[in-house]
Amino acid sequence: MTKLDRGLIQVYTGDGKGKTSAAFGLALRAVGRGLKVYVIQFIKGGFDYGELYVIDRLPNFCLKAFGRGQFVTSDPPGEEDVRLAEEALKLAKDVVGSGEFDVVVLDEVNVALTLRLVSLEEVLKLIKKKPDHVELVLTGRGAPKEMIEVADLVTEMREIKHPFHKGLRARKGIEF
Repeated sequence: MTKLDRGLIQVYTGDGKGKTSAAFGLALRAVGRGLKVYVIQFIKGGFDYGELYVIDRLPNFCLKAFGRGQFVTSDPPGEEDVRLAEEALKLAKDVVGSGEFDVVVLDEVNVALTLRLVSLEEVLKLIKKKPDHVELVLTGRGAPKEMIEVADLVTEMREIKHPFHKGLRARKGIEF
């Protein structure tokens, strides 16, 4: 089985579309090269995303989504939202720490941080304990400066124009 000599820390953030899509593109490329991938989705459980229909057909690709299938809007967040996000973080610590997977994506972890569903200190600990060969990808709007500082690569997606502003709704197969 192929292993990376050195896994980096990548952050995809910003208000533009494409953070999760970029992470899934990287994950697909990694699987194509024989690497093992695990995607942990914070706050996306219960939603009907197109990627969920193909993952089980791919070798060496695991995905676990956490969340209630609703947007987290309360401040402070509800106990169930916090519990599910903490479960996601625990799984992330186990998966990253095991070193079994070459690429680990923590999808929307930055949003979970912004919503105070998980603590920045715990996410930074996870990053520091990452085995050398594991590529760690963290996505979501509002990446904290502390995460940006420890990352090897940071990409900010910036919205310039979006069809939503013309009243077009999200489309199956394109936005979800």
